[in-house]
Amino acid sequence: MESKTKCVDDKNEDPAVTNFRTYLRINTVQPNPCYGEADSFYQAQAKEIGLDFRSAEVVQGKPFGILTWKGEDPSLPSVMLYSHTDVVPVFPEHWKYPPFSAHKDEQGNIYARGSQDMKCVGIQYLEAIRRLKKEGVKLKRNVHVVFGPDEEIGAVDGMMRFVHHQEFKDLNVGFAMDEGLASPTEEFRLFNGERSCWWFTVTFPGKPGHGSAFIENTAVAKLNKLMNKALQYRDEQEKRLNSSQTMKLGDVTTLNINILKGGVQHNVVPSEMSATFDVRIAVDEDLVKFEEMIRQWCTEASPDDGYTMEFHQKSNTSDQSPVDSSSPWWVAFDSAVQKLGLTVKKEIFPAGTDGRFVRKLGIPVYGFSPMNNTPILLHDHNEFLNEKVFLRGIQIYQQIIPALANVTAA
Repeated sequence: MESKTKCVDDKNEDPAVTNFRTYLRINTVQPNPCYGEADSFYQAQAKEIGLDFRSAEVVQGKPFGILTWKGEDPSLPSVMLYSHTDVVPVFPEHWKYPPFSAHKDEQGNIYARGSQDMKCVGIQYLEAIRRLKKEGVKLKRNVHVVFGPDEEIGAVDGMMRFVHHQEFKDLNVGFAMDEGLASPTEEFRLFNGERSCWWFTVTFPGKPGHGSAFIENTAVAKLNKLMNKALQYRDEQEKRLNSSQTMKLGDVTTLNINILKGGVQHNVVPSEMSATFDVRIAVDEDLVKFEEMIRQWCTEASPDDGYTMEFHQKSNTSDQSPVDSSSPWWVAFDSAVQKLGLTVKKEIFPAGTDGRFVRKLGIPVYGFSPMNNTPILLHDHNEFLNEKVFLRGIQIYQQIIPALANVTAA
């Protein structure tokens, strides 16, 4: 992690950047996030800005921080600005700087886990609201800035439960915003849906024996047949993606085999082998037929002895929020970005966000992280965000938040 680049901590740093870096230094890495420290930070932010605050625990030790800016008509469905608190693990030996130091180099790049995914967005919400309140802006609807736990590990104890809890119902959410992705180009990216995420493990039994012999009907041979089918399908989807410049990753199905298990000793043919898959299924795919295809591959690989398939996650997130003139939320969002002169591309999110649980309730959700001209570094080593891009994002939300919160017909 040695570097000749100096850490910049000048006295003229924008207070919003300082606030961002303070938040980045709170270690909320899985599997043991410092949720209590983060929750105290949110409470302090609410007091500074002049927002109501409450902490809601659906699961003990995993709080949702809820900061509320009250509108002039609280009876109207509210706007929820969502950001998850936790971040993914790091491998410090691969980082230029300590991953929770929020080191800023001479180019203004701020290095920290969560700088893109997605602590930047949470602070941009708050800093935009801070500025709007100082300007005396009034809103029709309540705006809730919500920070939630465990997004990076599937949200089983997070948003998955929260949307069915009274605390969420009391928010009366009519529209929500969640995370998007950085854009390496001048354009910004807007996500109105996401692919279904299936994580599953397939296990084949097989005939064991001595490692020096030609054993028939082995678990390895069966698993190899399945993997060949799966990887052929993967290649077909990749070719489809690359066949057109208009195709995006969210438009196709990705399949990866991420865990292989089996065997007990060098000279013993294993009695069973398993493979764990991460499949992200395109929104236009028939999920019933897709599962039938996978199971047919398994049956063909092991026609006599069968197989077991265990699902660790099996979501149906083909719901899409409207992004046309039929939606007053889209009209408001689009009007705000048009005023700023931004070019926004509409896409399907290629991975998973907590927004999928909100969409399931029929509430429209847009995924948007205002980071253009920025390499995509979420979950990568040396994740960073430039301070100018961060500050521009605050200005963007200064337009978007009042536009959404003043929607009349919704």
